[in-house]
Amino acid sequence: MADEERTPGSSWRRTALVGGACVTFLLLLSHFVIQPFLIPSGSMEPTLQVGDRILVNKLAYRFGDEPARGDVVVFDGTGSFVEEQPRGNPVTGLLHDGAAALGLAEPDETDFVKRVVGTGGDRVVCCDEDGRLTVNGVPVEERYVMLGDRPSSVPFDIVVPPDRLWVMGDHRSQSSDSRDHLGSAGGGMVPVDRVVGRADWIAWPFDRWSTVPGTDAFAAVPAPPAGGHGAGAHG
Repeated sequence: MADEERTPGSSWRRTALVGGACVTFLLLLSHFVIQPFLIPSGSMEPTLQVGDRILVNKLAYRFGDEPARGDVVVFDGTGSFVEEQPRGNPVTGLLHDGAAALGLAEPDETDFVKRVVGTGGDRVVCCDEDGRLTVNGVPVEERYVMLGDRPSSVPFDIVVPPDRLWVMGDHRSQSSDSRDHLGSAGGGMVPVDRVVGRADWIAWPFDRWSTVPGTDAFAAVPAPPAGGHGAGAHG
């Protein structure tokens, strides 16, 4: 009988092939469609908690759409938040990238998750006389910000260049974001083409399984003026 001719070795090989095919499928899915991302810090609390595993929609901006104000995005901060890093051991780097792609390891030190507050042409100012952040002159009620935090302890008045993003963490007092890189190359503005995708779901732990909450905080913000903002703003 054919079943009697099967050996333990052949069964092990089949298991290994199936396992390898599953891992390959997950890596391809992670690379092109949905990538798990482990939240390593509290910079996005209360929206995202330390240890959350989110699913990043890599198709969200693939077909002409661009990041919008209020979106929570994952991006590569090379050149805007961090300098280009020298390459380390290629083998350990490959293993880490594979584990990070499956959400089993912390992301690369160049990967960040933040909320989009300003897009190309926007004038973002903090703070007005009531202590609120404004975008294109309209105050924004940021209900997603960590309770007890101010919109920013650092005043700023910037105009976001075209094809760039001004991003901030929801836990403002614990977030290193665009504000901290105003004086560096790129001015803390993230190039749109460095965005990996939009954080759409919290997948783990199970008791936090949900979509990443949206916001209507920017609903009243108008488009930036066609002629640009006044000379008082800088970017």
